[in-house]
Amino acid sequence: MVGSYAADLAAIREAHQRIRSVIHRTPVQTCQQLSQFASADVYFKCEHLQKVGAFKYRGASNVVLSLSDQQAAAGVVTHSSGNHAQALALAARQRGIPAHIVMPSNAPLVKQEAVAGYGAQVVLCEPTLEAREETAQQVVAETGATFIHPYNHPGIIAGQGTVALELFEQVPGLDVIIAPLGGGGLLSGIAIAAKSINPDVRIVGAEPAGADDAFRSKQAGEFIPQTAPNTIADGLLTSLGDLTWPVVRDLVDEIVVVDDQQIAEAMKRMMERAKMVVEPSGATSYAAAVQMEFDTPQTRVACVVSGGNISLSRISELIAAC
Repeated sequence: MVGSYAADLAAIREAHQRIRSVIHRTPVQTCQQLSQFASADVYFKCEHLQKVGAFKYRGASNVVLSLSDQQAAAGVVTHSSGNHAQALALAARQRGIPAHIVMPSNAPLVKQEAVAGYGAQVVLCEPTLEAREETAQQVVAETGATFIHPYNHPGIIAGQGTVALELFEQVPGLDVIIAPLGGGGLLSGIAIAAKSINPDVRIVGAEPAGADDAFRSKQAGEFIPQTAPNTIADGLLTSLGDLTWPVVRDLVDEIVVVDDQQIAEAMKRMMERAKMVVEPSGATSYAAAVQMEFDTPQTRVACVVSGGNISLSRISELIAAC
């Protein structure tokens, strides 16, 4: 029985009903060679093919579509330099409401332009978490917009959990689900949904060695915040939140830590063997699968490919280092 957390199976099912007409039901892809490398029967849930190139669109759409007309009229605000920024900007545009995205001044211009391209107002700030939070609160005070946290939000967690609902329909008899772990919104939603549907399914978080707060927190039995993260998996730099940590603590069976070399090698294999263009964060789940030991080669393992937003020049740079 799954306990009381920021979301439950009912909320995740409601989220799926709410967003199913605006999101992509992403495909599941297999590759015999990649399965052989992992010594398991691997299924890739292709969230890099989701709108905006990442699973983040699920949660963003769920929250934006949940707003009352009065709330929606005032718009939404968040602080993010990554996939959540683009996801919220697009979700807001599709509902026809304003979006204010606070981004650090050192965010790549291509990301700033992508967010602006979805119709959002980009608000630049100093590149510190404190500055991001303060600037977002200023925007809320000035506009009355609703603040939507990138991962530590019940509606975001419920929206991300819809990945698991689709997986159970697409891959009967799943034994293991592996998902990348940064702030924990994706993994928390998946864990709540999956453990509610099948308590025996094994839930694994894949975490970079240079940003392993969840692994250390699980080992210690208490939350240990992230400090000075450093990894090529730039989507996984954030610390767990007070809504996601209890889920990771209670429902996630294992955290597998992978280093940057293993992540880059997983990217290369996925591109060369399965023709999947993925960002480092998106390859982390498969990197973990390769490091794990499974009972038999027939163990059915789902690897959530969380995103594919990466430039060709960056791909070349990372692959050259393998």
